[in-house]
Amino acid sequence: MTTLLISDLHLQPATPEITDGFLRWLAERASGAEALYILGDFFEAWIGDDLLDLGAADPTGTAALASRVAAALKTLAEAGTAIYLMHGNRDFLLGERFAKAAGARLLPDPSVVTLGGRPVLLMHGDSLCTRDEAYMAFRRQARDPQWQAQVLGMPIAERLQLAKQLRDQSGEANSNKAEDIMDVTPDEVVEALWAQEVDTLIHGHTHRPAVHDLEVDGAPAKRLVLGDWQPDKGWEIVVEEGSEPRLQEFPLS
Repeated sequence: MTTLLISDLHLQPATPEITDGFLRWLAERASGAEALYILGDFFEAWIGDDLLDLGAADPTGTAALASRVAAALKTLAEAGTAIYLMHGNRDFLLGERFAKAAGARLLPDPSVVTLGGRPVLLMHGDSLCTRDEAYMAFRRQARDPQWQAQVLGMPIAERLQLAKQLRDQSGEANSNKAEDIMDVTPDEVVEALWAQEVDTLIHGHTHRPAVHDLEVDGAPAKRLVLGDWQPDKGWEIVVEEGSEPRLQEFPLS
């Protein structure tokens, strides 16, 4: 049986090519898979599951997009594929209501799961970027249940404005940061693998798809990084029983 892992689709109305490509990928590539893991930043922004109530009244178009995506995921789940959703730094307010609509289960970050008969550590990846102190401060705030409850208590219009403000601030801040600061901290990777007693880590977030060989306590280990989807291409990791995880790029058109 095949397990598929993806991340960083950043689905939004502004990039319909990615949404349409993802829906084709679900129907053609993911059909028949044993499991699908979505490791964060599935949506470019998510202001709360009550967004689904807006439907066509949502001025951003995200509600209609999310309903299409949830329905397609539910179809895949009903055909027998287990679907797991992990929060990212863009969609950390995804909740049980959306997960239920999509036939999915929310997956904690980090999680150790069995893939291809061996334990593998799954993360979104942002918690590994500890050299970016400003982002880590925001992450602590954004993952605080009290802060989340406060945000979810705001009117939807205010939350939409807040999401836009946070995206704008993030883009401006990142443009002024050194590239290495926005990548993972190598020591954090080793520490995460050592703490979970595994030799393989899969994550997204950094938009730097690659397979890295490293050592943990003198033993060989691997870090596989998923890429972000673009209008013309996507990234996946494929795991089959008894084989190593495989990172692949593929055309969306």
